[in-house]
Amino acid sequence: MKNLKIWDTKYGLYEQDGKSVVSSRFVAEIFGKNHQHILETIRKITQPSSGLSGKFGLSNFRPSSYKNNQNKMQPEYLLTRDGFTLVVMGFTGSQAMQFKEAYINRFNEMEQYLNALNNARLEFPELTQAILEVHEKPMHYHFSNEMDLINRIVLGVTAKEFKRQNGLGDVSSIRPYLSAEQIGYVALLQKADIGLVLTEPDYQKRKRTLEWYFLRLKQKRLGA
Repeated sequence: MKNLKIWDTKYGLYEQDGKSVVSSRFVAEIFGKNHQHILETIRKITQPSSGLSGKFGLSNFRPSSYKNNQNKMQPEYLLTRDGFTLVVMGFTGSQAMQFKEAYINRFNEMEQYLNALNNARLEFPELTQAILEVHEKPMHYHFSNEMDLINRIVLGVTAKEFKRQNGLGDVSSIRPYLSAEQIGYVALLQKADIGLVLTEPDYQKRKRTLEWYFLRLKQKRLGA
């Protein structure tokens, strides 16, 4: 599992290619199953005679490998949320049900995080990096809060509301639909917020400082 960054140490969730995945070994450990049995279940699910499409199988059951205690390479799979759901569907018992619920919740939280991270990287790449550095375990709202804050100050609305008001649908970025002046203000506030994120943990204080800075920028532009 090279180049995978762990996101949740308790449940073993990783990010791979912008999606959340969990190792079949971790699933076996958490649910108290033999890993070999988990592998056999996955192979049965993904074989052509199962009825599962090859495309779905490749997308949600990703072959991988690891080194065992004897330093020998052994097979495993990386499961997406959908792959995980198919594998554990037949696990019964109250404890198994608790683990299923916990995993589904964690997958949902991680997908929210990855979506917020991707959106933030598109709109505010430098600010996104500052947020990643300052939070030991960044959550999706750490990105969306700062993005919404800057957009509200400059545009009067969040990016989501801006898309709705302008009939933009689900475009990946609102940047192409802003005026040069708006883009300039957003860029300046982003630079200011980078320093604030790194030095001022209080959201309301950051908000007041950015609002004051935006007012000063507008006044200077008008020659006040």
